[in-house]
Amino acid sequence: MQYRINPKNGDAISQLALGCMRFPRRGGKINQEKTNELVAMAIENGINYFDTAYIYPGSEEALGKALSACGKRREVKIATKLPHFMCRKPEDFDRIFSTQLTRLQTDYIDYYFIHMLGNTESWERLKSYGIEEWIEEKRTDGKIRNLGFSFHGGKSHFLQLLDVYDWDFCMVQYNYFDEHDQAGASGVRAAHERDLPVFVMEPLRGGLLADGLPKEAEALFRAADKNRSPAEWALLWLLNQPEVTMALSGMSNPEQLAENSRVADIALPNVLSESELSIYKSVVETLKRSIKVPCTACGYCVPCPVGVDIPSCFAAYNETYTSGLISGLGQYFQVTGMSAPVQSDASKCTGCKKCEEHCPQGIEIAKELVNVKRRMRIVKPIASVMRKFMRI
Repeated sequence: MQYRINPKNGDAISQLALGCMRFPRRGGKINQEKTNELVAMAIENGINYFDTAYIYPGSEEALGKALSACGKRREVKIATKLPHFMCRKPEDFDRIFSTQLTRLQTDYIDYYFIHMLGNTESWERLKSYGIEEWIEEKRTDGKIRNLGFSFHGGKSHFLQLLDVYDWDFCMVQYNYFDEHDQAGASGVRAAHERDLPVFVMEPLRGGLLADGLPKEAEALFRAADKNRSPAEWALLWLLNQPEVTMALSGMSNPEQLAENSRVADIALPNVLSESELSIYKSVVETLKRSIKVPCTACGYCVPCPVGVDIPSCFAAYNETYTSGLISGLGQYFQVTGMSAPVQSDASKCTGCKKCEEHCPQGIEIAKELVNVKRRMRIVKPIASVMRKFMRI
């Protein structure tokens, strides 16, 4: 594992970190046994940074149990997040933080985020509740070691937020497809110029850049190097940049962990050639022609009040364009439970738009679900016949 130095405090941070939002699941719940194995394997591979959040269902508790099981808490960095949008009064800071310490089975957090801080107005609201004094108290007590923010939003807001507080680090969505979106490359450079460690989420864009590329894009990569997987290409692009401190990947099985760890063992800044870098531009052009909904499957939009599995609907919908209609229809049939008594397909959407309040990508979800329903309309009657045949 290669490590990069946090210029603020000298921490050596593994340039690949484990995102804990996508821990392995069984029956809709986190599989603790598999999670324990995954966390132990990550540590064996040299990963020393684990990222979770208060709003990731079951994630903090599962991470706490996994680190307790392997006895490695003091050897790694734990990162979790304060959901500022759930804070309505000063007392909420302590209530949430205390819950997090209990879940994580620890008495301090190494890297604590203000979660999804999108603009200076949100920070001013937190300041009116006394967030700066609260942070200082927790720093003095040794309960928060580093304070930063995670960001989804426009570049101008990001640049403003960099200067409203003496942050210790920041995290942005960044990959070769999003090079000029959200904070973008210029935002990453601006943070780096302020000596801020830059942690990157969605390096594989929810798996799109690993196993969701259209065939034409995959062919471009294979022609350049038949031995590199799309995931390797994506991570190499990111870790080629010295401004990036770490790539956070939501690996949910040993195979993903092994492949990404292998890349992180060899990836170094400024090693990609100009000809290699040009290939990414061609891949992006191909992707933009085929991708319809820029969903990263982050899951912030769910649970839906009426039970629509929004990320799965969008994934299948995109699949019909990137890999073909039949492939996408088949995926839609499976992931939305069309053969089961209760379905989670797009036709259930009532247009309430509650999901849109939480979408980091700013997707008009209700509108796009109408498009999904229209394109996938053939699946519903087929499923209805099948359920009758199977007496479901």
